[in-house]
Amino acid sequence: MAELNLKQIIDRLNAEFTGDTRKLVFWYDDKAEFAEDIDAIELDNAKVYKLEPDNQFMTKRFLEREDTSTNYLIYAPFPKPDVKDNHLEDTLLYSKRFFADRASLLSVDLGIEEKYKPIIEKHIKFFANKERTQRFYDLEIENFNEENILVGLLSAICKTRTCTFEEVLRVVLTEGTLEENKSLLEMEKYDLQNSFWKLCEQQFGYTDEKPTLEKLVLTLFVTETARQLGNNVPQSWKAFISYKAGNSIAFLDSLMNSVLYSERFDQLSMHVSDSLNISATFKEMEAEELTEVDTFIAADQVLVKWIVERLIAEDTGAKLNQTGIPELCEKRMKMHFGSRTRKIYRLLLSAYHLLLAANYNCPDEFKEIIKQYREKDYKTDQEYRKFYYNFDQIEDTGAFESLRNLVENIYTNEYLGKIMPMWNEGIEENNAFHEIPLQRDFYNHYLKYAKERTVVIISDAMRYEVGEELFKRMIDDPKCIAKIEVQLSVLPSYTRLGMAALLPHQKLVMTDDFRVLVDDVLCNDLVGRQKVLQKHQEDSICVQFDEIKGLKKNELRDIFTGKQLVYVYHNQIDARGDKATTEDEVFVACEEAIAEIMELIRKISTNANTYRFVVTSDHGFIYKRDKLCESDKISTISDKQAFINRRFVVAKSALIAEGVKSLSMGRILDNDDTKVVSFPVSSNVFKVTGGGQNFVHGGSSPQEMLVPVLDIKMERGHMETRPAQIALVSIVQKITNLITTMDFIQSEAVTDMIKKTTYKLYFISEDNEKISNENTYIADNREVDAQKRIFRMRFTFKNKKYDKNKQYYLVVYDDATGIESFRHPVIMDLAFADDFGFSF
Repeated sequence: MAELNLKQIIDRLNAEFTGDTRKLVFWYDDKAEFAEDIDAIELDNAKVYKLEPDNQFMTKRFLEREDTSTNYLIYAPFPKPDVKDNHLEDTLLYSKRFFADRASLLSVDLGIEEKYKPIIEKHIKFFANKERTQRFYDLEIENFNEENILVGLLSAICKTRTCTFEEVLRVVLTEGTLEENKSLLEMEKYDLQNSFWKLCEQQFGYTDEKPTLEKLVLTLFVTETARQLGNNVPQSWKAFISYKAGNSIAFLDSLMNSVLYSERFDQLSMHVSDSLNISATFKEMEAEELTEVDTFIAADQVLVKWIVERLIAEDTGAKLNQTGIPELCEKRMKMHFGSRTRKIYRLLLSAYHLLLAANYNCPDEFKEIIKQYREKDYKTDQEYRKFYYNFDQIEDTGAFESLRNLVENIYTNEYLGKIMPMWNEGIEENNAFHEIPLQRDFYNHYLKYAKERTVVIISDAMRYEVGEELFKRMIDDPKCIAKIEVQLSVLPSYTRLGMAALLPHQKLVMTDDFRVLVDDVLCNDLVGRQKVLQKHQEDSICVQFDEIKGLKKNELRDIFTGKQLVYVYHNQIDARGDKATTEDEVFVACEEAIAEIMELIRKISTNANTYRFVVTSDHGFIYKRDKLCESDKISTISDKQAFINRRFVVAKSALIAEGVKSLSMGRILDNDDTKVVSFPVSSNVFKVTGGGQNFVHGGSSPQEMLVPVLDIKMERGHMETRPAQIALVSIVQKITNLITTMDFIQSEAVTDMIKKTTYKLYFISEDNEKISNENTYIADNREVDAQKRIFRMRFTFKNKKYDKNKQYYLVVYDDATGIESFRHPVIMDLAFADDFGFSF
């Protein structure tokens, strides 16, 4: 530490002032190295007197006339004047001179060998400041040599915690601009800038007669991109490629993958992209050349354009380097710029799945239609929702308008245009209302014989595909056991009738004035529903989601204590979709509904000692983005006694019109009602005034009438989960190439017990020096087939000499915990020689 240098000086000075004879000791500190320290010096048998260039005569008078008995250290923060200019020259004849060589003191204190002392002397100005000196000491460098002394000085300037040039460069590039860099300016003050550039050449292969940070960054980015491009590097870039690619790649990877510095990486990437006009260069290249490029977002621009063109051409089998469109989208979402491109790739992934519906075939029988819908057809509705969910979050959608038109056409004409007529043929079958459980039997089926407290969450307009997504997210919770079933809603599939059907009842009736009665009780509000519920289950209650979502633990318990059955009414989807001004937000509402229901279940199970939940809906919905043409609207009757809605008409007699079918209300509600409900066979609507056109329900379609039922059991207490593990497949004992590819496997598929985990993979020496680039792998594969969980990683090693007698390791770290998952020993046997001489 710097204080030890002073202690050495004080000890030496105290030795000078021993004995009874009065002594004067002159200390000319030529470079004022100790000007800041002099006030801290206290001597046992002498006082400190500060000499100034213009007070020499006064000093002579003071020492030889005014105080002739006290010992004095006369400190002068300047060189000794020439004899002819020095009024104290004769005083010096009977006094002593003291010399304090800071370089020598530092060298002794730090344990630096004499042969390296000239380096300290050359940069002695650096040590004139206590704080800088302390930062150098704090690096705790061992086994000093020329290189690590210089790296140490640079590290102290950059205020790093470790003595590594990689960290110095990281600070230079992340904490200042490329033009007026404060760290470089500070290095110049202490004659260290030349050393910085020589270290850049030595470690990263960057050499230039007039080096700049701008060109250094170009070298780093071009070098890594060249590795990703393989043999397809543009000729104009070759001058920027470093001959020490491994070091450059390892450094840039560490910057890119760092939580702290990835944003700066993006800024530098954009800067290089603009400087080299990367976008124009990539546009001239083939898309397959860019699939591995992770340094510039311009690569994604080319790949996205290629995917869009292939999709518009309906070429769903197109591949790049044997990688299909869905695999390419998934891959790019997991790469560095995935956080910025995810919405676009997710949109393209959804478009890909929707294009497959161009060849859609619908079964003939009602039972088979339902079976196929539950197995795969619901995914078409789900992907349509996700397509627009992401489309609406993209600022500039111009590049995707043609694709959107294609998606809309296929979804409307090839999918809905086929499934809905077949559905409405099937629903007329004699056994149609006996193929699956009916919504009006919900209470008897799920709740009547329940022995534990149950919370029923009824989410207005949550159609089957939304329920499927909720189900898949819930089973990822290790404390959740769930199953999903389906029930056939009432028709008309609208709120008042659907909500009533979910209540216990002996009789469900729609009156001639179209009120809905459950056992003669009007059920169009919470009061009526609770009255009916409590007739069958005394210890029950009906509550609105909005009334309980913000309650504290004790408040929540007050509601649930003593209750056997709680109906919670949630209205996110229908509330948004039913308004003309917000109907295009319905898919956003679906996402929010899923999140709100999941949070409510966890909150109640944690705070209210309730562990069984049943989630269902009153009806589903149909949503299409494009507005209907007038030709798609069906004229209705003018009967004032009819209940007319966009998707249904309830009247005493059937509506006779092309594209319209009818069913008796008595058959639907299992009573003697003679009224008839008429509905469009297709996705068309009836002509009515007001309301929206894109979001509709009430009619007959699988999207409107197939209602999900999730039966959920939350486990008490804590359930242990474990991260998805990865293991090395390749049998690798020796590394013989600077670029090495290795195969790994995700040991188990992700389940509710095996959670998704992100890993960092790279190589280190036995001294913990990182010697390769850093790869990231997200272990989120759910494939049961182990062969489908194998993945490949490529490692690029630093250009340096490796000792065959030393041990090196492949290490794998859990990114979330920082805990090492495993390490694999290897021998580095590279036929490579490098000159690490360091001459200044």
